[in-house]
Amino acid sequence: MKVINKYHFVFDTGKKNKKVKNYILKKFTNYKPQLSQVIVIFGGDGFMLKSLKKYQRFNKPFYGINRGTFGFLMNKYKPSDIKKNISNAKQISISPLHMKAYTKTNKTYSAIAVNEVSLLRQTKQTASIKISCGKKILIKKLVCDGILVSTPAGSTAYNLSVGGPILSLNSKKLAVTAISPFRPRRWRGKIVPSSSLIKIQNLDTEKRSISAVADNIEIRNIKSILIKINNKIKFKLLYNKNYSLAKKIKTEQNMSR
Repeated sequence: MKVINKYHFVFDTGKKNKKVKNYILKKFTNYKPQLSQVIVIFGGDGFMLKSLKKYQRFNKPFYGINRGTFGFLMNKYKPSDIKKNISNAKQISISPLHMKAYTKTNKTYSAIAVNEVSLLRQTKQTASIKISCGKKILIKKLVCDGILVSTPAGSTAYNLSVGGPILSLNSKKLAVTAISPFRPRRWRGKIVPSSSLIKIQNLDTEKRSISAVADNIEIRNIKSILIKINNKIKFKLLYNKNYSLAKKIKTEQNMSR
């Protein structure tokens, strides 16, 4: 067992965390991120995603403790076992999606997403889009409320709620899932290799505006986007032995059958 005793604690501002924050900061020294061995996140999945990006530059492992609702990316909160659980935790590495977005006014934006990149209609008009995977056209014209591209880690989140497939953590796949497809109605999406470069084009930028969302970062009035896994970035996540991310995904797969 590797002894870990230098932590940087990050707390969401929700009411659930007030007492917990006081308890933790009285019991442990809160080291600066660069001096810590692990960054400990108290919050829900959304706060975890924000924190991963915020503290990415320190190249430290992250241990999430659920103080939100579902906490799929998190570990259970056990106050008396925090030090022991972190030292015994198993590490996995995941790479995020990189999104490059081009707007109607020819501006370019970049963002990363741990869970998914989604395109959504901005108005009452449905979106009209074309989707390519490398040189192959997945669909020439899809009329829908939107489309999302999900990593295995994010496949049980928004992707699953709109009927997308659950991907095993080591599958080396991405899910391209339609959101409320109108034409063609039966086109639900595709599973593609994780090495794919996915291009999504807005076929009618004047009447059918769409926005792109990378986890929690939104860019509006999209003309086209490029999506690809960024293997240069490795998020190191720590999980308790019986609470691993791979095991949670497998449980979701079994429940959905």
